[in-house]
Amino acid sequence: MRQKLSELAKIKTGLFAKPEAKGDLVYLQVKHFDENGLLKTEIYPDLREDKVTENHLLVDGDILFAAKGAKNFAAVFENHNPAAVASTSFFVIRVTKEGLLPHFLAWYLNQPSVLKKLKDQAAGTSIPSISKAMLEDLEIPEPEKRVQYAILQIASLLRRENEIRERLRCLKETNIQKQIFKSL
Repeated sequence: MRQKLSELAKIKTGLFAKPEAKGDLVYLQVKHFDENGLLKTEIYPDLREDKVTENHLLVDGDILFAAKGAKNFAAVFENHNPAAVASTSFFVIRVTKEGLLPHFLAWYLNQPSVLKKLKDQAAGTSIPSISKAMLEDLEIPEPEKRVQYAILQIASLLRRENEIRERLRCLKETNIQKQIFKSL
């Protein structure tokens, strides 16, 4: 069974604000995420709390979808992170459908075929932008919760395998370079 994202979640835009040197909250921007959409560990509060309304604060399980530019991704905000708000580069997706896991939805949104479909419909020539309406109309599968957990487990293992392969490649390259320099 598939349903439109608008039937499964609330979607709102991030907040427009000007970050400061010191603050109470983190103003999350695309630059805070790596090329895989993972939150970098070095984030610092740079927005004063009195500049933000309660409804802009991110809660555990909110999905940030980077909709502007060439780097589109979905990331789940977790409550072990510092208190934060999302910038206007993001749509904040809050799951309302019982049984739909935010991490599964983010995984689905990050699938190359889904991102390609959204990018193909994006507006703008210099800075492509995925609209809220496009996201709302996106059809999302709703597998059983146990299937969602299984998919997430497999995805996690695949990510780990790729990390190990990359580490092994780097170690081999370093070892070869050492052998070459020893022979000089």
